[in-house]
Amino acid sequence: MRFVQDKGSGFGLSVKGCSKAKNKLNNYDWLCDIKEAQTATDFVEVQFKNTRKGYFLNKEHLPLKKGDVVAVESSPGHDIGTVTLTGKLVLLQMKKNRYRFDEEPKKVYRLARQTDIDKHEEAKNREHETMIRSRQIATELGLNMKIGDVEFQGDGNKAIFYYIADERVDFRQLIKVLAETFHVRIEMKQIGARQEAGRIGGIGPCGRELCCSAWMSSFVSVATDAARFQDLSMNPQKLAGQCAKLKCCLNHEVDTYVERRKQLPSRKIELVTVDNTYYHFKTDIFKKEITYSTDKNIPANLVTISSHRVFDIVQMNKKGEKPFSLLSDTEVKDEKRDSKDILGDSVSRFDKVKKKKKNKKKSNNPQNISPHNGKNETRNANDKPNKG
Repeated sequence: MRFVQDKGSGFGLSVKGCSKAKNKLNNYDWLCDIKEAQTATDFVEVQFKNTRKGYFLNKEHLPLKKGDVVAVESSPGHDIGTVTLTGKLVLLQMKKNRYRFDEEPKKVYRLARQTDIDKHEEAKNREHETMIRSRQIATELGLNMKIGDVEFQGDGNKAIFYYIADERVDFRQLIKVLAETFHVRIEMKQIGARQEAGRIGGIGPCGRELCCSAWMSSFVSVATDAARFQDLSMNPQKLAGQCAKLKCCLNHEVDTYVERRKQLPSRKIELVTVDNTYYHFKTDIFKKEITYSTDKNIPANLVTISSHRVFDIVQMNKKGEKPFSLLSDTEVKDEKRDSKDILGDSVSRFDKVKKKKKNKKKSNNPQNISPHNGKNETRNANDKPNKG
């Protein structure tokens, strides 16, 4: 079986109306059945290769629907893209993406003709070779950068080079060489390691497709505090994703952990009993169970109790009282019940050999009863002697 990655550049978004598309940048139009919402604005959302989107004015009032391939205004020339959203939701998306309404909007020219699509396909076929050659040129110029992708405009007159660099790069000479080599207008765009991982794709340690290539379109910085709140081991190899950055999924549940920890006692509190002083060892946040140790550095005499019991002991210590044990009476009973031998009373019961059941027919058969009742039996000459 062959798997082909969808780069989002083709015209695979042939999805009309309210239908959901598999593309991660698709927005579900939940207002598509309302006629007033569909005619609320003339702006449409158009997607190009990968994560690039734009908003264009349908000045000619073309009957555009989601999935239509259109030719739109660009600088210079025109570009080919796919309509991904129409109607009132476009205004909300424009506001979310901080679209500048004070600038003159770019226009939708027409529905793409077959000649437009063929020309766009020819330009797309040049992208891989252009990327390989541009990497060689950057290496020859001694630039510390990596060109990760190349995108040609629909008319083939412009190319966007996406690059990754840890430091600031002076690529003025690179632009001159690229323009002389490929005879197109050059535009350089810097992307991050997470965006590159999303473009390449892959399988994460959870066994599923990477979030950045499956559904994430915007990336939020991930801090090591997210791992600390979740009591994860601070191992860089386990916390880092395929982009060599902290995993984005660390941010998915950190809010829940933070809220749960507010309901638990502080880990700096020491619990004092009649015999020992107990220090925090570990916490099961969702079970609300806390384990304490009699030593600060190593696990010794570990005792696990509920958070309610911890609050009770803290109140007792504040009053100067010391309980005999960290466990309450009910917890002691539960512990004794859980520690019961699951094998039963006899551990060696499996060593016993089961006796074979006697055949009831033998006891009822008179031929099997000896007439001598234990006396010596006489044998015939033909009988074989008993060697037993």
